[in-house]
Amino acid sequence: MKGDFSTLVWVNDKEGHEYVCVADDNFDRKDIELLSANERATCADMNDFIGTDRW
Repeated sequence: MKGDFSTLVWVNDKEGHEYVCVADDNFDRKDIELLSANERATCADMNDFIGTDRW
């Protein structure tokens, strides 16, 4: 089912910041730069939720 927890993936950018995004079921990429434009549009910076770069 699209939109449930199993569609969430965690990726990093070149600076090492972590993001959570919605991606397809066959996700095997770990870098945000490798996501499609539609997938990147769903990403949220984990620092916005946690409040620190390293949690």
